[in-house]
Amino acid sequence: MKSNYPSVVIVGRTNVGKSTLFNRLSEDVKSLTLDFHGVTRDFLKDTISWQGRFFDLIDTGGVSLQKTEDELAEKTRLVALNMLEKADLVLFVCDGTTGVLSEDLAIAKMLHKLGKKALLVVNKSDTHLAQERQYEFARLGHQPVIVISAQHGLGIADLLEAIVHALPEKTVEQEEKEVRCRVVLLGKPNVGKSSLMNLLLKQERSIVTNQPGTTREPISERITFYKEDMLITDTPGIRKKHSVTEKLETMMVGRALRSIEDSGIVLLLIDAHEGRISDQELKLAFYTFEKKYKALIVLRNKQDLVDEDLQDSLDFSLSEYQFFMKKIEQLSISCVTEKNIGKILPLVDQVWHRYTQQLPDERELTLLFQQALAERPLFHQSMKLEVFKARQVVSGPITIVMRVNNPQWFGSSQLAFFEGVLRAKFDLKGVPIKFVARRGKIV
Repeated sequence: MKSNYPSVVIVGRTNVGKSTLFNRLSEDVKSLTLDFHGVTRDFLKDTISWQGRFFDLIDTGGVSLQKTEDELAEKTRLVALNMLEKADLVLFVCDGTTGVLSEDLAIAKMLHKLGKKALLVVNKSDTHLAQERQYEFARLGHQPVIVISAQHGLGIADLLEAIVHALPEKTVEQEEKEVRCRVVLLGKPNVGKSSLMNLLLKQERSIVTNQPGTTREPISERITFYKEDMLITDTPGIRKKHSVTEKLETMMVGRALRSIEDSGIVLLLIDAHEGRISDQELKLAFYTFEKKYKALIVLRNKQDLVDEDLQDSLDFSLSEYQFFMKKIEQLSISCVTEKNIGKILPLVDQVWHRYTQQLPDERELTLLFQQALAERPLFHQSMKLEVFKARQVVSGPITIVMRVNNPQWFGSSQLAFFEGVLRAKFDLKGVPIKFVARRGKIV
């Protein structure tokens, strides 16, 4: 969904502190910041408010004017240049400790050529060396020059004042409608998450190459489907824990898992061409559905590469976990041929409404459970289990509080019985159910 807010794009050569500045202004650690070259690849976006003015802040990978033979570096460069061309205002970030380098001069020349309104931001200016070199930046030809330290928060208020003063008057003066339906794309590296993100958005939002681990940070975009606003987030690929050795990848995986916490629905992509669901993918599915109580849709991608033997192998692999798979939605897709891509958002919409639905009132729900127990009594040793009352206390996820004779007798197998009763009665595919057993007859 296109934003009504003006865009403020952060540009500069690599490792000058653009991501640290983005995090400081957005008041949220969304961008990975490590002290080596070229950590940010995709662009990140957040809506910023300052003194009643709103704007979209965008963090890009380091801008390079030189074409490169490296596919990933070239796509990162083109994404940054594309965002720059669309910007309403540019924050041109330089490193106060190094002074002006040839790359800074080249970017300054490019901004003049594009006719972009820009604020020159000299970062890392809290050192004695940086203070000695501040005069050098006048040669870049951009005014005003704003001196900051993104890491320590120095000069940030002055920068925000300068931004809102330089913004065009098209700024919208009210809050955007809150997005309730939050969808996360999850899966192993190179399984097709970024390709799917681009197809759903109908634009090149995520950088896509054949190189595993291209996406390093969760990136989100809003879309509207059937009048329902959705926030879709592409996440870094998650490998087995013992395979994750570098600090950067550890941070990437941590952010992907934290994205589950903020979601309502998870689209777990698996590689159908492998002919089986891996242990890692099963763990992600169980973690999402049974531990975090998020709605789950499994998308079997790369279906265009699957022959009959591979399909039989995949079906057999999934059938081994039928007790779990029957609870969730599955769809075979291909991001290459776009097979069934048009079915994903309608399915997401259906699952979202199941996830947020309100089941019948306390009287009907209690009667349903009591009738089920009358037909098939449950016992703990020789003691009969009883449900006095049951009611739904919240949705998203559906949470049922039951008043029972002894909560300790209602373990996982007993609660699975009541889950089965609900799933047989209502349309709950793809939706987890959370139960809370409490002692007593009074709710």
